[in-house]
Amino acid sequence: MLVNLLFYGFAVLAVLGAAGLIFFRHPMNGAMSFVVTLVCLAGLYALLSAKLIFALQLIVYAGAIMSLIVFIIMFLNIQPEDLPSEETKIPYILGGLVLVAPVGLLLGKIIKTLPNMSVDLVGNNFGGVKPVGLILFQEWLVPFEIVSILLLVSLVGAVVLTGKRGTGK
Repeated sequence: MLVNLLFYGFAVLAVLGAAGLIFFRHPMNGAMSFVVTLVCLAGLYALLSAKLIFALQLIVYAGAIMSLIVFIIMFLNIQPEDLPSEETKIPYILGGLVLVAPVGLLLGKIIKTLPNMSVDLVGNNFGGVKPVGLILFQEWLVPFEIVSILLLVSLVGAVVLTGKRGTGK
């Protein structure tokens, strides 16, 4: 019972945060709405017992990425007069709702036809650090190393470009 209540609470708050991201005019309010959505998604991961994904969602996305976005918004010092006018925003939103509503109704009908059964879909170690690490470093080692080399090359490129900019060449 408590799990269902938490699920519906996180789901509603995630959708409201996403709607706030669309409807708020000022970027800082939109960023705070996005933080609410990311934290609610982390709560949904916690309900799925995905401990690693829950921690990564909070630390990386809701923490580091959103801190960077909020810092950039504050650094730009956007004033209300700097924002563009949005006269066509409401018709676009209404048009999007008209296009998405049939899909939502279809999914609602599909969900109502599903049998009400309790099924254990995941094992005991689902979402833990050890199983994810084993899969990552045993089955996906080469793509992992390729991504690490790509990130290293991009970091070196950024340092080289910054160094050239400072010397005046």
